Amino acid sequence: HRIIKGPKQAQFGYTVQQHVAAGGEKWLLVGAPYEMNGPYQTGDVYKCSLSKRTNGNGCSKLNLGIVSLNTTQLLLTVTVTILACGPLWSYECGSSYYSTGICSRVNASFKFSRTIAPAFQRCETYMDIVIVLDGSNSIYPWYEVQAFLINILQKFYIGPGQIQVGVVQYGEKVVHEFKLSDYKSVEQVVKRAHSIDQRGGEETNTALGINVARSQAFKQGGRRGAKKVMIVITDGESHDSVDLQQAIEDSEKDGITRYAIAVLGYYNRRGINPEAFLNEIKYIASDPDDKHFFNVTDESALKDIVDALGERIFSLEGTSKNGTAFGLQMSQAGFSTHNVEDGILVGAVGAYDWNGAVLKETRQGKVVPPKSSYTEEFPEELKNHGAYLGYTVTSVVSAKNGRLLVAGAPRFNHTGKVIIFTLKNSGNLTILHSLKGQQIGSYYGSEIAPMDIDGNGITDNLLVAAPMFFSGGLEKGKVYIYRVTEQNRFILEGSLEIYNGGQNARFGSSLAPVPDLNGDGFNDLVVGAPLEDDHKGAIYVFFSQHNRILRKYKQRIAAADLAPGLQYFGRSIHGTMDMNDDGLVDLAVGSLGAAVLLWLVFDPINIFVKDCQRGGKDVTCMSAIVCFNITARTAISPTQEIGKPAKIIHCCGSIPYIMFGIFPQLIFYLLYYYLQFTLCSLPSCLPASQFCAQPVQSRGAFCQHQGEHGSAESLRVLEANRRRMVVDVRLENKGENAYSARLNITYTPNLRFSSLIVKVRYHECKTSQASPHKYVIRKSNSNCSKGKKLSPELCRYFLLIDCTFLRFCNDYIILYFIIFDML
Repeated sequence: HRIIKGPKQAQFGYTVQQHVAAGGEKWLLVGAPYEMNGPYQTGDVYKCSLSKRTNGNGCSKLNLGIVSLNTTQLLLTVTVTILACGPLWSYECGSSYYSTGICSRVNASFKFSRTIAPAFQRCETYMDIVIVLDGSNSIYPWYEVQAFLINILQKFYIGPGQIQVGVVQYGEKVVHEFKLSDYKSVEQVVKRAHSIDQRGGEETNTALGINVARSQAFKQGGRRGAKKVMIVITDGESHDSVDLQQAIEDSEKDGITRYAIAVLGYYNRRGINPEAFLNEIKYIASDPDDKHFFNVTDESALKDIVDALGERIFSLEGTSKNGTAFGLQMSQAGFSTHNVEDGILVGAVGAYDWNGAVLKETRQGKVVPPKSSYTEEFPEELKNHGAYLGYTVTSVVSAKNGRLLVAGAPRFNHTGKVIIFTLKNSGNLTILHSLKGQQIGSYYGSEIAPMDIDGNGITDNLLVAAPMFFSGGLEKGKVYIYRVTEQNRFILEGSLEIYNGGQNARFGSSLAPVPDLNGDGFNDLVVGAPLEDDHKGAIYVFFSQHNRILRKYKQRIAAADLAPGLQYFGRSIHGTMDMNDDGLVDLAVGSLGAAVLLWLVFDPINIFVKDCQRGGKDVTCMSAIVCFNITARTAISPTQEIGKPAKIIHCCGSIPYIMFGIFPQLIFYLLYYYLQFTLCSLPSCLPASQFCAQPVQSRGAFCQHQGEHGSAESLRVLEANRRRMVVDVRLENKGENAYSARLNITYTPNLRFSSLIVKVRYHECKTSQASPHKYVIRKSNSNCSKGKKLSPELCRYFLLIDCTFLRFCNDYIILYFIIFDML
């Protein structure tokens, strides 16, 4: 192993991923979600060189957090290919922060390429506001109008992605006091408003002021897609009223919403009837008047409408027609991601009141399914439960139906749920199947992984983790195994569990299907348990065989055995590449403040090194432990109750030596009489009399040598109350050497081969070239030997034993005891 350390306070090691750069150099990418960028805690991704020439840990930041430096919210990094996501990335809308999430795509050379934000929506306050201010001589006192301007500006949420403000003042002429793009904060525009003086003028050319604002002010710094709002404040009828109709019609065409405020101070001070003036201001205002028209008694009363005007302006957007405008504002999109052929599948756990959703980003744009797509599996009456759909997303490949998408909702109804669905780029999401958790609080569906065991491109198993599954009052964790059928059915076939005594484990916190580790042609699995050994952590390696994950783990790698100080080892795992160019797949494992690289070690046996002597010869030796399980399913009649599989044998034995030689090619021979089996008792099973109604006949045959053979028979009647039978076979050499001797045993289907014991007896050795007897079971219960014409059914119950005699002395007798178990 190799340990690469990083800052614990940044949660270095939260995620790990192996990567090959454009130039072929291999890197380890490590997520650090609490990393600081300047004064902001944005999170970041480290790239760590694996070159032996690098000094220290060889890591440097990609500085992806800088992309979102306009916010102080956390960037929680997750890597898929090179896609770093910040689900807590937020932006300000009015007085609220919306955590829609954001992802940054990085190319193979670690250069930022583009931003992905499928849940991002414009703020309701995304507006360009131009204030058209009457500054003619009739306005008095000016400081009251100026105070109103300052007060209303302080109500606006001015900033990137929100409101921009420009001010024009008019009388006889029009002056641009400041443009839309001049100032980026409330403080800046308020400061500028304090310095605006009254321009004066004998005339009030309101139509001119509106035209200049429409044709010039909205184009000087105006933003595409921003809502256009015009606020007109005047205290008298316009002198260019003949142009007013055209100005209003042009404003309507440009989509400008107009608020009009009539200041009646001039009319009230002179006792003039304001009816014509009020009609003109109502004409300027957008319809309906009750939302867009205001009038005040005088300039000092302007302060009384500040709040009402602000509220009406900010209620412009509301909820969009499809009802989703506010449903994605707290989406936290990017909490999980998964690459598909035409884009990126994105989990959005916070969408729709934290029930969650699944979105997709394509080159043609974002795909957002309607909320109604989820209602059947996530009913409205459970909306307070916060299912967190999208906590993890992945896909499986069906032989018949191609790729199907999968998403987990670990908090659904407190027990968790997984959905299998299709999602078209039109936004049509169809849920095909759902899987449900069994235990409250187990977080079923928080981790999901598809496994293609035989590497044919079709998913064989879907793994669903419940890392908080309680067993014995502890969070030991559990991983469910579902077989994927051609009919889009997911059949529960069992689970992976560990029996680690009295400690928490959270087994299943990370799942990593990995390429074939042991060279048997089947892909394997690594599972993380980061809470084991008092939060030090461990990982478990599971092998696969014949499209089945073996339930007993092959290896446990504990942090405590690697280095002191490691914590939460196994919180993330990735293993798809050969990182050190030795031809074997390596593992990357995340922990708190460290990433651990594990190299697979395979020590081949060098048969040319003769390190011991046996039988007077120099041979290659090694010690070994052999363990095996035999599990049987009993064949019973349809009328009988089907029982569970019975484990017949679980035995381990020690082999002090396995010897290797060359005869006549590189073949190793197991010295059977050194193997000491630990005999194990059989479990109780159904009465044998149900299966054996006739006597069982066994045959013993002499090994063949030099074309001659003999045979002997013995008849054995199996008693109904016994579960085991022994067949004794006597093999004798009469006076000559025997080479490549072979013993064939056939037996009936109601017996299962259990074990074989060899009793060797020498009569008299007259030559110094005598050698101990050696044998190996070459074939058992499969494939008939060459030259034997047996039916396929009989071949299933055929045992071939090689009795390899290097050189036997004369008068040599071997007695075999072959043990069978009854089914």
